[in-house]
Amino acid sequence: MKTPSTRRQFLSQVGQGMIVATVGHEVSSEMGMADVRAAEAVKPLNFGELEPLVGLMQETPAAKLLPALNAKLKAGVTLRQLTAAGALANARTFGGEDYIGFHTMMALSPALHMSGEMPDGQRALPVFKVLYRNTNRIQERGGRSAEVLHQVAEESASTRHDSQTLRAAVHQKDVAAAEKAFASLARTGAADAFNHLLHTVQDNTEVHRVVLPYRAWDLQGIIGSEHAHTLLRQSVRYCVRAESRTASATWNEPRTLLPKLMDQHKLLGRELGTRAMDDAWVEQFSSTLFKASPTQAAEAAAAALAEGIAPAAVGEAISLAANQLCLRDLGRPPSQESAGKPVGSVHGDSIGVHACDSANAWRNMARVSNARNTFACLILGAYQMALDRGQRGGDFLNWQPLPVQWQLDQVKATSQADLLREAEDAIRQNLQARTAAIVHRYGELKLPARPVFDLMLRYAVSEDGALHAEKFYRTTVEEFAAARAPFRWRLLVALGRVTASEFGRPAPGMDEARALIKAA
Repeated sequence: MKTPSTRRQFLSQVGQGMIVATVGHEVSSEMGMADVRAAEAVKPLNFGELEPLVGLMQETPAAKLLPALNAKLKAGVTLRQLTAAGALANARTFGGEDYIGFHTMMALSPALHMSGEMPDGQRALPVFKVLYRNTNRIQERGGRSAEVLHQVAEESASTRHDSQTLRAAVHQKDVAAAEKAFASLARTGAADAFNHLLHTVQDNTEVHRVVLPYRAWDLQGIIGSEHAHTLLRQSVRYCVRAESRTASATWNEPRTLLPKLMDQHKLLGRELGTRAMDDAWVEQFSSTLFKASPTQAAEAAAAALAEGIAPAAVGEAISLAANQLCLRDLGRPPSQESAGKPVGSVHGDSIGVHACDSANAWRNMARVSNARNTFACLILGAYQMALDRGQRGGDFLNWQPLPVQWQLDQVKATSQADLLREAEDAIRQNLQARTAAIVHRYGELKLPARPVFDLMLRYAVSEDGALHAEKFYRTTVEEFAAARAPFRWRLLVALGRVTASEFGRPAPGMDEARALIKAA
């Protein structure tokens, strides 16, 4: 409660306290007094030098946002600063508890990376696209009045928490206790907080539970480690809410399977392996994971890591297996058709896009975490890929990957310019299989990859993508850079297919953004 500045305020607060003590909290709540006390106890988050920009993102009507952002750029504010402010506004408003909200947060870092690949004069477009979506959703939810994240009540410095107390609070669906435990764990630094958080994340492999902490961690490089706690709190709250869902038959399986495999293969306390594997091994292991059941895939990954095989090789095999889901998918069935996601489409929350984004997140979290979590992330990455193959329907083991031979036979062009022109024409006609064949042939001819990325980037920016365009483009860029030469073009073929699927649904605000940038 605030310190009263006048005698009248003091007597009023004393009176309220006596009434609450006399009639009880329930009755006083109906009288509005307990709510006053609770409101006074909540302390808003403040982001220092970034606060004015954060407030701008929350308070500006969406219809006025892009001119305001453009004015900030002209005044010397950088795209990095705008992205940082957008991420903090998102976290403070949604706290990881709004579907559109957390998808938008996960798109912010990819959008900033994409801006660095854009031509001069257009670099603001991907950032403006996602910030428009961000503020529009914030306004739909009530702006500043709808904030979810506030300051966490401080505990004594002598209070000790660990990964298990955080997990226990999450399992008990006690968001306040979970927030306090995580705040305590964050005192020793962002890296420690992240490693503790992963123990809770690893209780289940649902896609958003997995990708959210990685994208929050990735934003740290843009926002700074001092705000890592704010970003990662979103995952804590997401996990708490997830405990209330109706559990499927496999929902709790990772909670028992992971410790069993870690113990069975003696991975706790073990150093990471360094055994380099050749291309044939990666290809074969990827096939093994793709054909396995979820439990078998997890066991295979644990055994490979126990043999001292380098985590990068295991991670690449998982990524390639997930890529097969994108190449083989027959598309959205009639029962799953929705606005912006027609029958046959593979963009948005498709099996393949989700699987590739998840594999990328597990692989990246393994790369930046401690040894225990590196092992755990790769074991669960293999588990999730196999689960995605079977759990969401489809006959992926028998469906053939794109490109199909008939489509390849139709690609007659051999020059870079002709192939790029034909690829763009296929994208604009939503011809997924033809786009895949053209990109595959382009790669076979060993032509430079950058022009293909530039083509896909243009549409990743212009199209809505059902909340996934930016993430999936960035996933492909990262995985292509990490993949071995014999495998990397499969990733671009998948991106071409998804790009052809999403074309024709322009992103809100993009026409205005282009006009503003052109006028500047």
